[in-house]
Amino acid sequence: MKKRFVILLGLILASTVTSCSLFDNQSTPKGYVRHCVRLLDASALYADTPEWSAKKNEILAATKSLSSMDDAHAAVDEAARVAGGKHSSLREPVKDTTSYQEVAPEVVVLDDNILYIVLPAHMGVKVSDSDYVHTVLDFLQEHSDAKGVILDLRGNTGGNMYPMIASISPLLPDGTVLRFKSRKRTVPVFLEAVVQSQGLTTGGIEKLPSSTPVALLTDDMTASSGEATLLCFRGLDYARSFGAPTAGYASANTPYELADGYSLVITQSCDMARTGEVFCDDPIEADVKTDTPLEDAIAWIVSSAR
Repeated sequence: MKKRFVILLGLILASTVTSCSLFDNQSTPKGYVRHCVRLLDASALYADTPEWSAKKNEILAATKSLSSMDDAHAAVDEAARVAGGKHSSLREPVKDTTSYQEVAPEVVVLDDNILYIVLPAHMGVKVSDSDYVHTVLDFLQEHSDAKGVILDLRGNTGGNMYPMIASISPLLPDGTVLRFKSRKRTVPVFLEAVVQSQGLTTGGIEKLPSSTPVALLTDDMTASSGEATLLCFRGLDYARSFGAPTAGYASANTPYELADGYSLVITQSCDMARTGEVFCDDPIEADVKTDTPLEDAIAWIVSSAR
């Protein structure tokens, strides 16, 4: 029971959308700001720092002169970025998703039986979680004899990490793939829980041989859940990353829905790799820094498979 609780807690930390009507009256600029400050105080990653203490006092003192909700929004956004870091913000309501750019993963078999998989950002707006997962998962299962696999995370700005990780679960060992390190605790993310969150079971998934080399391609647009997916492979001797440093948003957020439809997105934890390394606001360097990551990844796989 304890392990199940920890698994569920890990899922909650990364994907919960919370609606709060507690604390101050959100219908006034002053109450709105005070409410958000309380939320930030409770869980924001840097809410125990002198910088936040100073900024909080400054913002609360300024609430006396707030004259509009626009002013309140600006104050809350500023507060979020101090208490939670650059990954935190106040976000406007989404009114129209028709122009939202979201694509399914791309899967191709290259020469020498090397699998090339593009893992794009994913919010589940125009591509369902199931379609995302099975596009990749079924491809890997059909080509379990591959010489190597290339996972292209370039341009993956984030979203929901669970379909991303579940889709490539044949390439990862069972157990802890990542940890979330907050101010007060460290919570493991188990591959089994990730797979189960997508309606699957690890027992029904055939693993590729652990000798299969996996190359990961990164650039400065690889962010958030894209970085979390990258870190699932950190410390595995059959994996290597190629390209440019990532964007530096390797942290987990929780969005809190506010009374006016805005969401206060609070960064609550940093990503911790299986190596014990903690990543958050700084870019993750590629193992092989290169301007030709695809070509270099192919060459590495070919040489590794000999």
